[in-house]
Amino acid sequence: MASGAIPTKAATDASHIAVATRHGMDFLLTWNCTHIANAQTLKHLNAVTISLGDELPTICTPDELMEDPND
Repeated sequence: MASGAIPTKAATDASHIAVATRHGMDFLLTWNCTHIANAQTLKHLNAVTISLGDELPTICTPDELMEDPND
């Protein structure tokens, strides 16, 4: 929250990301493309996470995860 990557009004979203990151999850699935699964937020979150010595899970929508690359 202190980094400004996620707005204060989206504290619950920040909690989801923090818990998934600290527990070493590979993926965090979300339909929230406003505060979580968007390119600008992910770029900032990744930088913050790396600076803290953690690795951000792959954050995407369920459709992105299940997409068939052969389609």
